[in-house]
Amino acid sequence: MGNTQELVIGIPRGMSFYNNYPFWYGFFTSLGIKIVLSDPTTKQTMSDGSALVVTETCLPIKIYLGHIINLLKKDVKNIFVPSLQSIAPKIYNCSKIRGLPDLVRNVIKGDFNLIEPTLDKSQKHQGLYAFLEEAVRPFGITNLEEIKKASKQGWKVYNNFLVMMRSGMSYKKALNYALQGKVFIENTSNSAPINVALVSHAYNIYDDRACMKIFDKLEKMDVKVFSSLQLTDEQMAEGIASLGQKRYWANEYEMTGTAGHYLKDNKIDGIITLNAFGCGPDSLMIESIARKAKELGKPMLSLTIDEHTGEAGFITRLEAFIDMLFRKKRSKIINKISINEYDYVPQTNICDTLFIEK
Repeated sequence: MGNTQELVIGIPRGMSFYNNYPFWYGFFTSLGIKIVLSDPTTKQTMSDGSALVVTETCLPIKIYLGHIINLLKKDVKNIFVPSLQSIAPKIYNCSKIRGLPDLVRNVIKGDFNLIEPTLDKSQKHQGLYAFLEEAVRPFGITNLEEIKKASKQGWKVYNNFLVMMRSGMSYKKALNYALQGKVFIENTSNSAPINVALVSHAYNIYDDRACMKIFDKLEKMDVKVFSSLQLTDEQMAEGIASLGQKRYWANEYEMTGTAGHYLKDNKIDGIITLNAFGCGPDSLMIESIARKAKELGKPMLSLTIDEHTGEAGFITRLEAFIDMLFRKKRSKIINKISINEYDYVPQTNICDTLFIEK
């Protein structure tokens, strides 16, 4: 591609966007490629995507396709749809994520170019730089040193984002500051009466429309929410091991790893899992999480979402669960007080000593 006017790439707000966008922002912008994002998810986004695939397709994929339709309406010609096969040797993504470019090509008709680099670390010679080089080749950028330099900028933005997330900052604020090249560490001493771990993939819980603003709802109930983006890879790896599992799925850190870590954390009063209806890997992972939660006596609520999920029922289940956590905590405090009051054993050693001396 020749002139600079064509150096524009469209990125759908779906799937790996919620984890990887800070990196792609730093990478593409440092190479002079302008990014156009699809609009935040709406009911229309869901409808547009759902109309293209069979009913059984999971909600995140329907939303993703809706975002591509949105980009086409903005007249974006180059759309970024990476094929993330394997992120480490023998660690795979689910088939829908692996086949995203093929799915998009087959169900969306229109005049656009699919930018579809493949990352497959289970294959030889399929490292990160080969993946990045494939991502920018359609723009005529082939200088490997230039690509490596841009990747450093991508990692810088991404690492700044992670530092802020791990300090307890909200997703939107951390992303906003990271894209501006700023880093702020918030004072996280503000505690809440109830602490809950929200276990799910980023594309389910950071898409306000898909999760019905679950963070806002929980915060209004005086609940502090913890998620996978506040943990290191090491903590999540330990979490998987603590559940007696071995990592197979690429996004297992977000599910079994996160749950395994927070199940052992005494500060966490309960676990909420949120998964999309029809997600095979998630249903298996949630089963092992539920067994461990029962074994440890940690309360757990499992929520399932699809495009028909009603907000009223969703809120009712959340409120009932949080109310139960509050009652459980209150009874613990009351029991502790009663034990201190009635199980008093006087110190009699001094009496014994006096008696013996006489």
